[in-house]
Amino acid sequence: MAIFVHPHLWIFTFGILGNFVSFFVFLAPVPTFYKIYRNKSTEKFQSIPYLVALFSSMLWLYYAFLKGNSFLLITINSFGCVIEMVYIAIYIAYAPIATKKSTIKLFALMNMGLFPLLILITHFIPNDDARTTVFGWICTTISVSVFAAPLSIVARVVRTNSVEFMPFSLSFFLTLSAITWFGYGFFQKDWCIMIPNIVGFVLGLSQMVLYGYYRNKEDIKDETLPQRAAVEVVVSGNDPGSDQPS
Repeated sequence: MAIFVHPHLWIFTFGILGNFVSFFVFLAPVPTFYKIYRNKSTEKFQSIPYLVALFSSMLWLYYAFLKGNSFLLITINSFGCVIEMVYIAIYIAYAPIATKKSTIKLFALMNMGLFPLLILITHFIPNDDARTTVFGWICTTISVSVFAAPLSIVARVVRTNSVEFMPFSLSFFLTLSAITWFGYGFFQKDWCIMIPNIVGFVLGLSQMVLYGYYRNKEDIKDETLPQRAAVEVVVSGNDPGSDQPS
């Protein structure tokens, strides 16, 4: 059977699908930043989701380099780093002075402080495979914690009966992304990719169910809901095989 004879073909297929879906998920905040640019104001939008998304992409990009033979992980996370930096630059350009300063501080703390610190700490692990494994589980832990962010939106939907800030299309693509990257990890037999995407699938599916239940209910207009940003979780496994077909 092909599923056993050509495992790398399945890895490559799910990796391509994951890149395709994740590309659109990364572009989901474009309307938000067009609104910021048009109004020359960040209004009540927050920068933390985009800072976390950049941090996550940088972690997985480095992990892909550590692991090797992970071209498809490098491509999507490279794109993620670039697009998130564009979002953050736009945010900083139009944010109030106090918010601008706090955003720059968080950016420096996460991406110029914590990121190189993690690299430095794991660098002292003498065995290459052990170093890759440890860094992979660090990335997995952070990725799982990232999925806690949409829970506040879910709570708001239940409390306000409004799905204004939980669009179905984004929930759908996040769920589809979790499925594709889970498949990528499944055929690599690696829990580092499967665990965060299992969580992502469950939350994405739950959000779609909530959307179907609350979409016909009356929206509450007197409360401003926070924006929902797409934070991609694109992870790699520890299998030494390539993500390209053989």
